[in-house]
Amino acid sequence: MAGRVRARLPGIVVALATVVVLVAVAILVFFNPVWVGFEQGRARADLWTGWTPPEVRVVTDSVVVEVYLGPGTFAQEMRDEPVFNARERGHMADVRTVWLVFLALAAFAAIVLVVARARAGDRARYWRAVASGAILLAVGTIAVGISFALLFDTAFELFHQLFFAQGTYTFDPRSERMVQLFPYSFWTETSVAIAIVVLGLAVATWATAAWLARRAEMSR
Repeated sequence: MAGRVRARLPGIVVALATVVVLVAVAILVFFNPVWVGFEQGRARADLWTGWTPPEVRVVTDSVVVEVYLGPGTFAQEMRDEPVFNARERGHMADVRTVWLVFLALAAFAAIVLVVARARAGDRARYWRAVASGAILLAVGTIAVGISFALLFDTAFELFHQLFFAQGTYTFDPRSERMVQLFPYSFWTETSVAIAIVVLGLAVATWATAAWLARRAEMSR
């Protein structure tokens, strides 16, 4: 039994690394100033904040860049007033930490895939593992997508409970900029868009990896 587990472990690692890399690529498509600005326009963040659309864009561009590049204080100002209160700044710092840790994990997963491909004695087996990871991700995306579609509030709450301390991620839309800049519709539409891209990447990766596995088997 132990021998079979050891034999399958490299394939399991490659499959899981495939999942992490594909999810990271999909999120990067949306976690950037271009998408955030577009979706905030659709969510009418300007009406929630009372700012002009260009002012909303200036603030959120700064926030997104700071998530990636720091310093992580989120001390943005608009019209000579702080954008976020202390609790909101703390939440954004937590968001930055979670995101950077995930990016580091995705970078490590990408390295794992490259090294595993370079050292693979059986290339067909390697590509089958990649295909398995893609299938796992596709099935998981459909399951999670159904959960979000039917129980978005519950799923959204569960997601935050997994990564953030209780009480640090709920805000009042009447007075706090966090939920005014990123209204409910911003998150629902972005979640749908991410799910569609993840599913598309998973299917494309599965098809490509399965084809490469067959090609490797034929070349033996």
